[in-house]
Amino acid sequence: MQLGINLGYWGAGMDAENLAVAQEADRLGYAVCWAAEAYGSDAATVLSWVAAQTERIDVGSAIFQIPARQPAMTAMTAATLDSLSGGRFRLGLGVSGPQVSEGWYGVKFDKPLARTREYVEIVRKAMTRERLSYEGEHWTLPLPGGPGKPLKLTVHPEREHIPLYIAAIGPKNLEQTGEIADGALLIFPSAEHLEETSIRYLRAGREKAGKTLDGFDVCPTVPLVVGDDKDVARLADAFRPHTALYVGGMGSRKQNFYNQLAQRMGYEREAAEIQDKYLSGDKEGAAAAVPQDLIDQTTLLGSVDRIADRMRAYAEAGVTTLTLSPGDLPLEERIASLRAGSEALERAGLA
Repeated sequence: MQLGINLGYWGAGMDAENLAVAQEADRLGYAVCWAAEAYGSDAATVLSWVAAQTERIDVGSAIFQIPARQPAMTAMTAATLDSLSGGRFRLGLGVSGPQVSEGWYGVKFDKPLARTREYVEIVRKAMTRERLSYEGEHWTLPLPGGPGKPLKLTVHPEREHIPLYIAAIGPKNLEQTGEIADGALLIFPSAEHLEETSIRYLRAGREKAGKTLDGFDVCPTVPLVVGDDKDVARLADAFRPHTALYVGGMGSRKQNFYNQLAQRMGYEREAAEIQDKYLSGDKEGAAAAVPQDLIDQTTLLGSVDRIADRMRAYAEAGVTTLTLSPGDLPLEERIASLRAGSEALERAGLA
């Protein structure tokens, strides 16, 4: 199992520190550094900046939002980043959610699975440097009856095949991800529930494509805080607002992928309570309603030995790249967390 680092969103006041974190991860031998985007910083610019100032670590988008870019533009960006980084780019894609897609980009959030499938097909075709033509439900290239003609990518990517990941939560999206992608970006992963919530659907998708999970990158992001094992409950408290935001407020009452995931992990009653309180404006009550077990199962908390035990559990559950998120701690503590993660991987016998 390899380790990655997730820098999250840029522009939160820690930009120079984020670069130092990426450079330390590079020095420690971490496999990949991911950057995210929502409706602030864009991931492509951040990744180019990080790639220019690191040497070995891969840089990956977690995620490029599908409603933000035409697929041909994403192919151009991927080819450019892979070329500039010397073959170190990983392309992560996701549909975002209805609030961002429709509120920020003005793109209707409908048929997300079909849109994702067509998007991936166009990106992959463009990356082959064939002349690009495509007929689908959501994209037709070139547009019929006009001056457009099939064009081909003029940039030569560093590699013929750039690894493509999809951020997936729901069963149908996970199955399609297994079928059409090279890896899955997961969030709120519990080693104890990973098979039932994610792996079995990814496996079904791989089987549909005539493949196995061999070579497929199962890549969850897990928050990391190092401390005394006696303080695990206190360490978990720091993640209550974060978990409450996702389970309670990330999306609408009818469509919250993270709430549905918590339910599939066995927290049906708790997930409903968190959402009720969050959407009614009681964010503190929502945070208090988050079970400690839910936080402990989906984070790495405590001593290096305890974290090593949890890493073994993730590896046994099928994780191949474990992406760590040290949060918004002071730089010295984030660097220490990276080093502890690297040490824990060695103690777990997974390095």
